[in-house]
Amino acid sequence: MPATVFVLNGPNLNLLGAREPEIYGADTLDDIAGMVEDRARELGLEVDIRQSNHEGHLVDWVQEAQAIGARAVILNAGGYTHTSVALHDAIKAVSVPVIEVHLSNPHAREGFRHRSYVGRVARGTIAGFGPMGYLLALDAAAKL
Repeated sequence: MPATVFVLNGPNLNLLGAREPEIYGADTLDDIAGMVEDRARELGLEVDIRQSNHEGHLVDWVQEAQAIGARAVILNAGGYTHTSVALHDAIKAVSVPVIEVHLSNPHAREGFRHRSYVGRVARGTIAGFGPMGYLLALDAAAKL
């Protein structure tokens, strides 16, 4: 059975393709999911791709990844990146490696986006490469 990588997407990422395309690009979350699924097959991995606008769902899914023995979690926490102590604590509580991903570069944006509670406890962060960031994170997960 192939190893599973959770790909978790936070608030407003369901609006990709329509929401501020000058920042986030024209690809929808379904487009990105298709790219991730294709790469996962090439790498011999299974992916479980999810999106929620609710912080508690993301916390539950990080814990679920630990419970099922997932290889890694790729997490684009969206706005919760900068606010969620709960996600920080959930990531800190599990041993499954978490790779933080952002389509844009938060450090090139508003000052409040420069702090990442997720990044403080993630294994690594990939930001600013658009959808390719997910593929880079999947490549990293395959090698962990």
